[in-house]
Amino acid sequence: MTRRPSGNTASGRRGRPAVSAIFLGPGLAFTAVFVVVPVLLVLSYTVFDRGRFGGIEYEFTLDNFSRAFEPTFRRVLVSSLWIAGAATLVALVVGYPVAYAIAKLPARWRSLMLVLVVIPFWTSFLIRTYAWIVLLNTQGVLNDVLVRLGIVDDRLDLLYTRGAVIAGLVYVYLPLMILPIYASVARMDDELTEASADLGGSRFAGFARITFPLSLPGVVTGCIFVFVPSLGNFVVPELLGGGKTVMVGNLVRDQFLKARDWPFGATLALVMVVLLLLLFALQSAVSRRFSVEAPR
Repeated sequence: MTRRPSGNTASGRRGRPAVSAIFLGPGLAFTAVFVVVPVLLVLSYTVFDRGRFGGIEYEFTLDNFSRAFEPTFRRVLVSSLWIAGAATLVALVVGYPVAYAIAKLPARWRSLMLVLVVIPFWTSFLIRTYAWIVLLNTQGVLNDVLVRLGIVDDRLDLLYTRGAVIAGLVYVYLPLMILPIYASVARMDDELTEASADLGGSRFAGFARITFPLSLPGVVTGCIFVFVPSLGNFVVPELLGGGKTVMVGNLVRDQFLKARDWPFGATLALVMVVLLLLLFALQSAVSRRFSVEAPR
């Protein structure tokens, strides 16, 4: 004999949308007003032209899109992708062992190590960037150490180079690589690697065939968290690159604040938004695939 749902159950189900609306409403409204509307407004400028003295001239045009792929701006985009990609790769090489080591620590030490990872976020972004100027300057700490140890005879020009920009980006965004990877590794079942060892598999085989594939969602998420802000960053290239290294973020800022060419700046921003959406689609696909294939 089947039972009919009680009145309390039916009314509870009817009340769920109302409760969800109460809790989600403020956040969705804030996002719509202060994120979605400004982004759509900026993107709408892409099909208009710049006025003679700046501002917007509301005449439909697609010239901004053709300008965005001119050789000059294309070189800036390729250079930005290269620098952001290099910073992401270095952050992955440095961050993965750190995240793995923290995940394998006893539980009482994990919280302390995670606090140490996020401590840089407690200080000013500009102060951390200026600290690298002190380190990499010709008369800075790093050159002093290299000369005194006899590793180099002449002081190196470490500042105002692409390497300095990459180092600054890695330092700024390294915690964003460590935390997602740590979350993926910490959720793994240790019995999987133990079973691999019992069956005669080496530690490297267990890592290559079990640990790393299962941590790929965290790796992809960390790479996106580092790559996207690195691509749009303009403070680090300005300070550590000395104006010699121009990235897309610098270009967008200059179009809005210096050239006062808002339509072209909005077009460059649209290119970055498209890249961002493609990266998030990749991250979602990887997460779905490995969530399905993960052993239960």
